Amino acid sequence: MKITILTMFPQLFDGFLQSPVVQRAIRRESLELEIVDIKEFAPGSFRHIDDSPFGGGAGMVMRCQPVLDALRYVKGEEGGAPASFTVALSPAGTVFCQKTARRYKELDHLILICGHYEGMDERIYRHADEELSIGDYILTGGEIAAMAVADAVIRLLPGALRDKSTEEESFENGLLEYPQYTQPAVFEGEAVPEVLLSGNHEKIRKWRLKESLRRTLERRPDLLAGRILTEEEEEFLRELGTAGETKELLRDLKSGK
Repeated sequence: MKITILTMFPQLFDGFLQSPVVQRAIRRESLELEIVDIKEFAPGSFRHIDDSPFGGGAGMVMRCQPVLDALRYVKGEEGGAPASFTVALSPAGTVFCQKTARRYKELDHLILICGHYEGMDERIYRHADEELSIGDYILTGGEIAAMAVADAVIRLLPGALRDKSTEEESFENGLLEYPQYTQPAVFEGEAVPEVLLSGNHEKIRKWRLKESLRRTLERRPDLLAGRILTEEEEEFLRELGTAGETKELLRDLKSGK
């Protein structure tokens, strides 16, 4: 796939472009990554890319012309370019999640537009297929958000990571990932759970599922609200607390309380 990032500050992506996952995906020809400087499409020697908002107010707003000219350029509207999907990064967008990353991974060409200052002229957003946020907080610009989205998508591409390394991560199956351990087996008096040293793969599987449910219940119970539980998962949840408390919690979550 191809990912294009439209930004006023391409230098911020220098380190990201050299990261191992990105480089591996490029070498395996799973990824083409393009960073486009919006300033190159601004007229005049001063590269006038922003202006004061109509109606007054603090800060500056990114102008339509440079952004949309850059977008038209990368979309190749002359014809012959692969179909693209444009995402405007904005605090007002839907919140990014792993499901969205998997949806983007199937695209031929993903275009990410980084906002800046007080935001972009509202007329720019009408040229995007989707508005996206990475959380309920404010960043100086969309560059960090673009890196987060691109990284989440790129690591899902063939060859970017080792086979199956993404299958049991947090959010992939709707739960938080179970705890992980490595050598030494005992560190400063704290030992690795014995079941992980047993070599019994079925016991390890059950332990991991139970711990995944425990962690999700304790830290992100909202993830269980829309989940259809298996009989095994229901049994483990009953073991994690009194059956009544767990059942009541799940009922409250599903009802939106």
